Amino acid sequence: MSKNSFNISITPLEALNLVQDQQNATLVHEEFHDLGQNRFTGTQIYEKYYFRSKNRAALIIIIDNLKGVTNVRAISTGSSEGLIFNFDWGAADNFVSSVEKILEKYIIE
Repeated sequence: MSKNSFNISITPLEALNLVQDQQNATLVHEEFHDLGQNRFTGTQIYEKYYFRSKNRAALIIIIDNLKGVTNVRAISTGSSEGLIFNFDWGAADNFVSSVEKILEKYIIE
């Protein structure tokens, strides 16, 4: 499992659209909610097969602006090979970092 969290300067919907347009994986679920008072939350779940780990990995992306700034959380799981060893040859890190690469020019401190 790998995860990352960062803030960006664009709206949750803009960010979700950018990720969907540029992510090299199969989108298996998506939802977006307008919570009123200019607050939004959205989730996307992707799946991708990694040959190096001989397994499918899932990428969960949660983006919201509930605390006044747009926050992105990306979590990858299911990429390790076998039941005993939790080793995935870097597949989970690669999947999570793809979100940061897509949104890198909008990342703020």
